[in-house]
Formats: sequence, structure tokens, C-alpha cells
Amino acid sequence: MPDVIGKCPRAGVFVGFLTNMTATLKSIEGSGDIAAAMGEIGRRARAAAQVLALAPAEQKNRALQLMAAAIRTQVSSILAANADDVSEARAAGLAGAFLDRLALDQSRVEAIADGIDVVRALKDPVGIVIESWTRPNGMRIERVRVPLGVIGIIYESRPNVTADAGVLCLKAGNAAILRGGSDSMRSSRAILAALTEGLRGAGLPEAAIQLVPTRDRAAVGLMLAGLDGNLDVIVPRGGKGLVARVQAEARVPVFAHLEGVCHVFVHRAAALDMAKKIVLNAKMRRTGVCGAAETLLVDRGCAATHLKPLTDMLIEAGCEIRGDVATLAADKRAKPASEEDWGTEYLDAIIAVKVVGGISDAIEHIARYGSHHTDAIVTDDQIAAEKFLREVDSAIVLHNASTQFADGGEFGFGAEIGIATGRLHARGPVGVDQLTTFKYRIHGSGQTRP
Repeated sequence: MPDVIGKCPRAGVFVGFLTNMTATLKSIEGSGDIAAAMGEIGRRARAAAQVLALAPAEQKNRALQLMAAAIRTQVSSILAANADDVSEARAAGLAGAFLDRLALDQSRVEAIADGIDVVRALKDPVGIVIESWTRPNGMRIERVRVPLGVIGIIYESRPNVTADAGVLCLKAGNAAILRGGSDSMRSSRAILAALTEGLRGAGLPEAAIQLVPTRDRAAVGLMLAGLDGNLDVIVPRGGKGLVARVQAEARVPVFAHLEGVCHVFVHRAAALDMAKKIVLNAKMRRTGVCGAAETLLVDRGCAATHLKPLTDMLIEAGCEIRGDVATLAADKRAKPASEEDWGTEYLDAIIAVKVVGGISDAIEHIARYGSHHTDAIVTDDQIAAEKFLREVDSAIVLHNASTQFADGGEFGFGAEIGIATGRLHARGPVGVDQLTTFKYRIHGSGQTRP
């Protein structure tokens, strides 16, 4: 029998939701057949997606409005469920960084509700005519945005992803199947209860956003197999092990990045004050996010004036330096970098530092060791900046800005379901527009092909 969470939020507002959830759990427990239960989730999601694809923007926005309101009114129940998750994780000896990602408080729950409001305010992408043209024979052709269908999201730790992913999918007319981290199952269920209330209040199918109700890893394998053709896209959000498994085993398209080996290149024409500000933020604002800088490249042309101030600043901020020979000579506190360091995503207060011969060397280093995620150049030389932006093959490239702007909210997307580094369809932050595809509509007046 699969391992399912048995402890439920206690507030009365959850009764209807929990009745449905309990029925699903009993179905799994009674049959012992996870495949059958997951197949039913997939079929319900497909039916919901067909309704959502035709739902007017006003109806979806009404659901989002009600969802945000429900998050705010049910905050005590959400926090109670989260407290149980955190208590269990702490008893299991999980690390502080993990607990920080898992934990919710009043302000974090309010941020979830605020995020839903932001998504509601976005323009509905469904039905937008991306491009149109008329052929010589008089036929008018339109390329129009349509939903992807059913999106599976597999994520770890962060319960807020339950809301972020669910509402982004809804806004773009997609159904969502959410497989949250086992450690945040109670929190995710409490948040989902609020989302379900919004769907119900707007007259949309509750199966539009479903949470896989089991910790059994077999459920993940079934999602990767596509749930009998009912899953159109998978988005993994979590550690390298999770993403690697999804990319290796998935039989449906995947929007993902394996890791974020992000670089900041300080060009010889960089202003030192700006370089210090950007490097410090890129590395130390939040060391555990995928947009955190992991390697600092310093142009040999400014190393004499810029390298030591940059390493001093980072070390004073509590960052460990792993440097090449030139960096070790400039700062005795640095540790020698190994070949492995140049391609490592530390997700910690550690940075690799290297002096390079110029912009071409920097671009070559990024091509060899980078992960095509996010890379930045600091320079007052517009020609050098344009070369870097043009030639660095990453999903996000920046000039005179921190790599920590690798975030859908910072792009004006409202939120993101993840960041993709592949080359097909979606690249960079995946927001509502990226959760659509397109079809062609052709308007004729009796044309036939000779």
C-alpha cells in the first residue's frame, strides 16, 4: 500500500475538499493499485483541460480572485498544516536550508495570495493572434495561442509552488497535476484546498488542479510515462537528482534546467563600484537559488585594480573563494580551485574565481563549463556588451545587472513555473505565455488547391 499522509488540516472550511481527497486516498488504499489511481487523475485532468481551453478570461480570473481570498481567509489552517510538516522535517534531522524552503509564516502566505493577484492581472494569452498574413490567393492565415493541455509539475520542498504552478497553468487554460515534495504534503494539501474553493466558486472543474495524494515514488514514474497519453508536458522543480531523472526517463516533453552554473564576467571596461555591487548581489543575495553566480571571471586587463577589491568584498561577506593561480596570488585567503570547481553549482556561499585573457576567453570558458542558464557581463564598453549578449548561448544573458534577476516575477511574468534551458518552445523563465502553444486558423472564400 502506498505511503500517504494521514494527518489533515483541521479547519471546517476544508471539509468538502477533504471529503474528495479522502475518497481518492481510499481508492488507492483499497485497490493497492497506484497505476489505476494515477490513470484516473490523468483522465480527470484531460476532461478539465478541455473545459479550461474554452473558458473565458473573466471566468478564470474570477477563480483566481476567489483563490487569493481563500488563501487569506484560510491562513491559520495553512500555517497549522505547515507547522506539522516542519516539525516532522526537523525531527528527521533535515538541514536548515531545507527547513527555510519548507517553512511558511504569515508574510509568506500573504505573498502567495499576492502572487495569485499578480497572475490574475496578467493579460490572458489564450486566443491571442500572434501573427497574421494574407496569401496571394486571398486566404487569411492566423497563428493563435492555445493551451498546452495537461501539465505535470514535480517539485520538492517549497509548498508555495503548489499555488504558483496551479494558478499559472489555470491562467493559460491548462489543467495541472502536482506532485509536491513528500515533506510538504500537508502544506500543499492545505493550499490546494484554497485553490479548489476558487475553482468551485467560479464554476470550473475541481480537477483543473490536482495534487498527487501519495508519497510513493511509483507515482512519479507513472507521470514520466505520460499517464496513458493524458500528460502533455512535465516541469521538474528541485535538485539535480530529480531533474536528471525526469530528463532521462520522461516520455513527454520537459521544461527544465539541470543546474545553474551562472557566471559574472567583469570586463576591463567595468566600473569597479558597479562590479562590486553586481557581484555581491549575484553571489550573496540568495546563495541557494538557480540564478546565483557560481563563477566570477575577471578580465586580465583590469585584474590589477579590480580582482583584490572583489575578493576582499566577497570574503568579508562570508563567501569562500576558490581561485586560479592569479587569484591565489592576489589573495592568500583563497583556496586553490580544482578543474571540478569551474563546473560546480555550489548553491552555497562559495564562488570560483578566474582571471581570463579577455572577452573571447570569457565566452569560451562559459561555453565549456556553463549550463546555458544565466550569465552576465559588467562593462561600460557597449561593443563588448553586444558581443557577450550575442555570443553567449544561455537562456538569459545580462549586461550590467545581477544574475539573480533570473526569475519570472522580475521579468514581469507575474510568476514562473520554472526556468528552461532547452532550445525548443520555452526558454528562460516559463510564465503564462510559455505555457501555451499555437495553432493556425485559416479563413478562405472557397479557395481550392490546383
